[in-house]
Amino acid sequence: MDEAFSQSKRFFDLPIKEKMKLLRNKKHRGYTPVLDQHLDPINQVHGDYKEGYYIGVEVPDDDSDTEKPFFGPNVWPSTNILPGWRQTMEKYHREVLEVAKAIARLIALALDLEGNFFDQQEILGKPIAVLRLLHYEGLISDPTRDYMEPVPILILV
Repeated sequence: MDEAFSQSKRFFDLPIKEKMKLLRNKKHRGYTPVLDQHLDPINQVHGDYKEGYYIGVEVPDDDSDTEKPFFGPNVWPSTNILPGWRQTMEKYHREVLEVAKAIARLIALALDLEGNFFDQQEILGKPIAVLRLLHYEGLISDPTRDYMEPVPILILV
């Protein structure tokens, strides 16, 4: 987990010009800049003061699953810019997906079902399983104002 956080920080420390080359694709994989998303569009003057990077289960362009929403290839930074980044994120994604599957097995057993109940293709199918890397600017927006004031923020993961 430490390596995933370290690599995430390396990505968000890149110049905006480099990050913008990796904008989120039609399958919602890749970079979303600050103010791009609105958690509460009815009450917000501006978008959210966070940037993100979305990674899913890698599905090649020529796979028939790419016809489904949210299934497709990921957007990856160049190894020249972030060496080892893709490998770290793919490994972390696989590991957290295994943790989720283990929790699902425990839930199945608690419900007096077979331990592999949720593993069955006809029950849940292939997981979308999106890894969201988020970087908050340390600012909280006031939906009634056109400016922001810095405030201390503590984020627990």
